[in-house]
Amino acid sequence: MLRRQALKAALAIGAPPLLGMGTAHAQTGKPVEWVVGFAAGGGSDAVARTVGESFGKALGRTVVVMNKPGAGTNIAAEYAARTRELGSLVFTADFATLAANPHLFRKLAYNAEKDFVPIGLLARFPLFLVVGNQLPVHNLQEFTQWVKAQPGPVSYGSPGLGTPHHLATELLAQRLGVKMSHVPYRGAGPALIDVIGGQIPFMLADSAAAAQHIAAGKLRVIGVASAERLKSHPGVPTLAEQGVKDFEAHAWQGLVAPAGTDDATVQAWSVALQQALRSPAVLARFEALSLEPLPGTPAQMRDYWRSESRRWGQVIESAGIRLD
Repeated sequence: MLRRQALKAALAIGAPPLLGMGTAHAQTGKPVEWVVGFAAGGGSDAVARTVGESFGKALGRTVVVMNKPGAGTNIAAEYAARTRELGSLVFTADFATLAANPHLFRKLAYNAEKDFVPIGLLARFPLFLVVGNQLPVHNLQEFTQWVKAQPGPVSYGSPGLGTPHHLATELLAQRLGVKMSHVPYRGAGPALIDVIGGQIPFMLADSAAAAQHIAAGKLRVIGVASAERLKSHPGVPTLAEQGVKDFEAHAWQGLVAPAGTDDATVQAWSVALQQALRSPAVLARFEALSLEPLPGTPAQMRDYWRSESRRWGQVIESAGIRLD
């Protein structure tokens, strides 16, 4: 309930790293370094580059996207938390950084609450339950029967340990009463290639990574882990309407600044971010990727991340998942 209320409040309404601003006067001011905890070419990178261009235009500053993948965003988080470039660095802090890792790791090189200040939410990524075309299932009932008929735990892929894809699949396994074996990959792309090729039978995949494969008919979609059917995929039923009561999970991200960044800068960045998330170019790109923009204030972002942290902390504890 708290999570939905926080979200409703938040819903108030292979590229080069340099994002040009387009006019000479917009090049004034020190560039803003936008840190992303995933490799170039993925969904998180696409969001940063798409939003970063409009964000930079609103500020009149150049935005440089810096990819620092690895360790479930912990490498990027530590880098952002330890920077001395206050006023010139922002960080894509996602589900893992803010909601999952504090529960998954006994020791972290950063403290989400103390080391970052929220600027605003960025986007939610719907999660699709997808299977390879070779699998003889077409809906959740058939999928569940197939999983239960296998001699041992069925393997599934994810973009990495502690990602929403990983934890949501663990929750799904609990709800279905089945055993599954996690196979972590270094990103959603490689995992999806193996689902398509039959090396692993299925995964929960975010819309940004899976959309092109679904459109090409290389993956079969069993359902979506959202509260309602997506406008972009009206023919795909939710997992909840197929029998998994109240099952809802998303990958999501927000933009933060290192603690110590002055309030005036954070507020200016928040206004620029909300403006960017409502721009036609960003909305068109998000629609193509089935992403949900989440413009909102810093306070709304903090409420949302705390509610998600409470929710998924319970799932992590129940599943007994530890990554150190």
